[in-house]
Amino acid sequence: MGFGATCHLLVAENSMSSNISKERSSAPSRTLVVAGVVHALHDGYTDLIYVLLPIWQAEFGLSYSVLALLRGIYSGVMATLQVPAGRLAERIDGRRILAAGTLLSALGYAVAGYSGGAVGLCAGLALCGAGSSTQHPIASAAVSRAFKGAARGPIGAYNFSGDLGKATLPALTSLLITLMAWRQALWLVAILGVLAATAVALMPRIQVTIVEKPDRFAAPTGDHRSFRLLCAIGGLDTAARMGFLTFLPFVLQAKGAPLATIGTSLATVFIGGALGKFACAWLGARIGVFRTVLLTEGATAALIFATIALPLTPTLLLLPMVGLALNGTSSVLYGTVPEIAPDGRVEHAFALFYTIVSGSGALAPVIFGLVGDAAGKSWGISCAASTALATLPIAGLLAQRLKSA
Repeated sequence: MGFGATCHLLVAENSMSSNISKERSSAPSRTLVVAGVVHALHDGYTDLIYVLLPIWQAEFGLSYSVLALLRGIYSGVMATLQVPAGRLAERIDGRRILAAGTLLSALGYAVAGYSGGAVGLCAGLALCGAGSSTQHPIASAAVSRAFKGAARGPIGAYNFSGDLGKATLPALTSLLITLMAWRQALWLVAILGVLAATAVALMPRIQVTIVEKPDRFAAPTGDHRSFRLLCAIGGLDTAARMGFLTFLPFVLQAKGAPLATIGTSLATVFIGGALGKFACAWLGARIGVFRTVLLTEGATAALIFATIALPLTPTLLLLPMVGLALNGTSSVLYGTVPEIAPDGRVEHAFALFYTIVSGSGALAPVIFGLVGDAAGKSWGISCAASTALATLPIAGLLAQRLKSA
């Protein structure tokens, strides 16, 4: 081989190596983009029900108990199937499961659009819940595996995308319903799901399946007790958040807020929450889990008590900060799941974590509501603040285990 041919071969090899390096460096970003889009879609699907319930009540003459059943079917099926979905992703290509789940959710809303009563709506929402059960454990694990030790910030961005979906898809559907029949609007929403499922299925090198041996991926601190402590913090944090949001409209109403103001106030809480998820994920990467939880949960309790004591105007000004503190903890916890996943089973760990969090979010308003009925709304919302404070000693125990490990 001559000198010229050798040089040509070296240039070709360097070019190929450069292309491979660029491909590898862009793969995590593609994973985050796809996971974020799917998260936005599924979370938007989940909160879209609140827009549709009044329409279905007027269309089919449904009682409040049946409407509550419809909402419960979606949440119940989604929470129940998250652990099986995570386990299935450990054996089958997670990307295919995520694409199939997204397609199933789209099919569920298409069925709801064709339904002629409560039975059809129940069937459609059960399909939606089953499809959405694949999103949290698989997409979260995909992002954590793609970014490995630097996953806290991307996990925060992933969670932030879910809040964007909650804000945009229900609003978009409300606009569509003013222009066309609600059935046609749901079919368009279903088409969005089909497009998202296609994007997941065709996206190359999205790191959803296990790509390394579990004992190499898992952090040395990945043990069952640490993970149980993390789940306990997540459950209490969600209980505090859902309890506060349950009583907030009634607290504002008692302070003299009209209905329009209450709706706007809830929107400011959600916007603050979206920013909190994004910002606190990066904060957790800088100062650690315990300090971030201490900051966010302490602020949550203090701000909740402030909303009880202050007049209407100062309360309204505080609500974005309340939302930031309320949702800030969750991103830190999500980012910690892959670091302490027992035996390196990240999909299974995320599935368990989200199941516990979902169950706590469903149960807490009922318990706090009983307290409110017995002692008044101020006591009910105070229980939410106290629940936030209850996370602090548990976070201290978790910090000690992480430090010793």
